[in-house]
Amino acid sequence: MGTIVVAYDESAPSERALERAADLAGRYADTLVVTSVIPVWIGGYPDAHPGPELRKAGKRAASLGIEHELVEAIGDPGQAIVEVAAAKDAQLIVVGTREPSLVERLLGMSVSERVQRQAHCDVLIVH
Repeated sequence: MGTIVVAYDESAPSERALERAADLAGRYADTLVVTSVIPVWIGGYPDAHPGPELRKAGKRAASLGIEHELVEAIGDPGQAIVEVAAAKDAQLIVVGTREPSLVERLLGMSVSERVQRQAHCDVLIVH
């Protein structure tokens, strides 16, 4: 299959997405890329070393015996996930989803919706 990119943010949906992506990677993929996005509105920037949530995801992937790479991204979460997938030539993106709040519905699409609309590869949305 090639490369699978999974988006991780320590939420319950992203935990489920990581489990599903690790299972798929163990069966079909050469590489699992775990990405976490620092939103622009926080004013952060990617560091040479993965942040705590990525380290947690890396430990989980390692405990499952999955070869993985950790990639921290910055920007709009949906766009950044798609950019990581494009840079890694991924064949699949795995993202978790949850029920959006009223405010999130009024402001626009969820991250998973943006990813599935912008991605140039298959997207698996884990509920």
